[in-house]
Amino acid sequence: MTLNDQWREIADKERTPQENEAFWKDYFLKEKDNYAYILANNLKTIKGQLSEVSGSFNMDSVTFMGFLDGINTSLVNEVELDSLEETSIIDVEIDYEKLYFNMLDAKADWLYNLSEWDNILSEDARKDITKEFRTSRMAVSNKVGRNDPCPCGSGKKYKKCCGQ
Repeated sequence: MTLNDQWREIADKERTPQENEAFWKDYFLKEKDNYAYILANNLKTIKGQLSEVSGSFNMDSVTFMGFLDGINTSLVNEVELDSLEETSIIDVEIDYEKLYFNMLDAKADWLYNLSEWDNILSEDARKDITKEFRTSRMAVSNKVGRNDPCPCGSGKKYKKCCGQ
């Protein structure tokens, strides 16, 4: 069984609501510490043997797979998680703008509100990314209203032109 399969099994394990809450609370605290460390030290790349890197982040290899799973879409080049083993050498580069965007998407306010972001992305850059995120989530209708200008470009109202 791969490390990623082991992580999925642990994450999806049947628990009581209290056990589940405790499990994820503990994981999210570790995750927050990892991101705070990465941002505080401006770690653009993470390199090394998976077991050693996970230890440097105070996680076991299986739990670190969960962290890699979460950050994978924020990397310059995604990692094939199912191929990783304890002895695998990882070399990942983090795209901070994608990371911030994905934290907004995950509704992870405990991550995108970290004070360590101040040294990585300016407040204006974070506002721009937040605006881009919100815009990307807006529903857009292509429906033409009867009193709207006709899309054919005639200058007439739709109801008096192509809508007849």
